Amino acid sequence: MANENYNLLCDDFYLDMYVNTQLELPTARDTILTFCERVQKQYPSMCNFYRRENNYYLEEDSSTGRYRWIVLEKDRIGSGVVNPALPEAAYSQDRLILELIPYMLGVNHLDIDSLDVTFGMDFDYTGNHDEVIAEALLGASAFGGLLDLPSCRPIDLSPAMVIALSGDSRLQGRISVESRTSIFEPDEKDQPTDKAISLFFTIRQFRRPDVKFDALKSFEKQCRIGEELMAEKIVPLFVRPLMNIIAQKRFI
Repeated sequence: MANENYNLLCDDFYLDMYVNTQLELPTARDTILTFCERVQKQYPSMCNFYRRENNYYLEEDSSTGRYRWIVLEKDRIGSGVVNPALPEAAYSQDRLILELIPYMLGVNHLDIDSLDVTFGMDFDYTGNHDEVIAEALLGASAFGGLLDLPSCRPIDLSPAMVIALSGDSRLQGRISVESRTSIFEPDEKDQPTDKAISLFFTIRQFRRPDVKFDALKSFEKQCRIGEELMAEKIVPLFVRPLMNIIAQKRFI
């Protein structure tokens, strides 16, 4: 797989993996702690362990802006790296998690409902996010045509789309761009925000009922497809237009 430095295209980049399960994950104290200790053995700097509601987290120090994390939820296991130098830094952690969960958490091929690989990007912008997204992505589309109406402007714009990537539709891609500008107070629309416009591109593989699900093999395939589509579609059609509009508005 390629080693694209996505950090050059955005203010923050993150690679996440989620294993979605049919059954609830074990919650016994010894099981949770033993699993986290095993992960920490591979990544000693992951020292921050805590529980929030019914989720269990193990993280590196997040104040550095570049850190690893894992989470055990009710029926989902998450693994990710924020601002990895290269994607392989995240992939190696995800492979470890996939290798450990059958033996340490009892998650086998029958239990996995789907596997997600997500490429995420944040674009810092202190102005109106909805207007940036509209200018960058709507253009001459049917939705963009609505903005030609007198006194019309977007006030809640977070476009998303799911596409089938296989004939049986069990392999899917989801692209979404999320505005952080509030819609509840109209006067806030022109006020600066310290939040970022977020882009998420997820490759999801659902388990097929007639084939034993090989999580590691599926993961490698999903990462490869994700990187290919990032290069061919997501970066040129979504990322660069957002970058260009933000750059233009910063100099107005």
